Amino acid sequence: MTDPAPQAFACDDAGVYRTLLESTKAIPWRIDWATMRFTYIGPQIEALLGWSPSSWQSVDDWAVRMHEDDRQKTVDFCVAQSKQGVDHEADYRALTRDGDYVWIRDVVHVLRRPDGSVEALVGFMFDITARKQAEDKILQLQRELEVLSYRDSLTGVANRRMFDTLYPVEWAKAHATGEPLSLLVVDVDYFKQYNDYYGHMQGDECLRQVAAVLDAGASRSRDLCARLGGEEFVLLLPATDAEAARNVAERCRRLLAQKELAHARSGVGRLVTVSIGAGTIVPGKQDRAEVFLDRIDRRLYQAKSAGRDQVCDSEA
Repeated sequence: MTDPAPQAFACDDAGVYRTLLESTKAIPWRIDWATMRFTYIGPQIEALLGWSPSSWQSVDDWAVRMHEDDRQKTVDFCVAQSKQGVDHEADYRALTRDGDYVWIRDVVHVLRRPDGSVEALVGFMFDITARKQAEDKILQLQRELEVLSYRDSLTGVANRRMFDTLYPVEWAKAHATGEPLSLLVVDVDYFKQYNDYYGHMQGDECLRQVAAVLDAGASRSRDLCARLGGEEFVLLLPATDAEAARNVAERCRRLLAQKELAHARSGVGRLVTVSIGAGTIVPGKQDRAEVFLDRIDRRLYQAKSAGRDQVCDSEA
């Protein structure tokens, strides 16, 4: 006996396809190109957005229910791709009847006539809200990690990587504008002796206190305080002349003195102090950023050789 199932299935093809389409989470739809009107949209649309299928009459209903920040670029993109007969995808936020927004991915297929003209657009809408939220969380974590990668984990100020990134930028700006650029390289005096006497945990706390003082001393938004490593720090001071740079250095020393951090093994007193090399330049064509930094580093060692707890801003 012949199996009647294939014949029965063939007789009800349209009904079966509709059942399959309407049982998926994806929302099928069809738009007639000539009239720009929906000829079909799946009933799942009401469960997702709250709008009844009968309320989706034309592409205007689709566009107006889109977040205003997404609307123009999405409509322009979809129309351009459709005119060219190119299948495409678009992500956008769709307005729900309750006034919330759901992230939608529209996957669009262009149906063409034998002569190549566009007959209709068919496609599926997918709810990708959970995916977008996960992607946003990942981006947020990436941004946080990027911030952390430029932050010294011990002291909380910027690290060497941040200084190495911003220094050439500020150098180029100073060269272009003719504004002075100043650097202060700072070293905690007799820090090895401090660590040996008080221990590394207290030494870490000392570095945090010094970093906080230096960061407060570099108080403008463009100023940068960074830890170069160990007990050495640098202050990058854009648009700062020599006198102002000297004032910043002395302010840092004064603020540190006010902290009154005990240092029983210091060779210059009984408090934690710093030595500072300072310099200012208006970069010219022949000047090099690394050479200038080396010069300031040498001034730091001049300050240390001269007895520490002082600022050196000129060559010996």
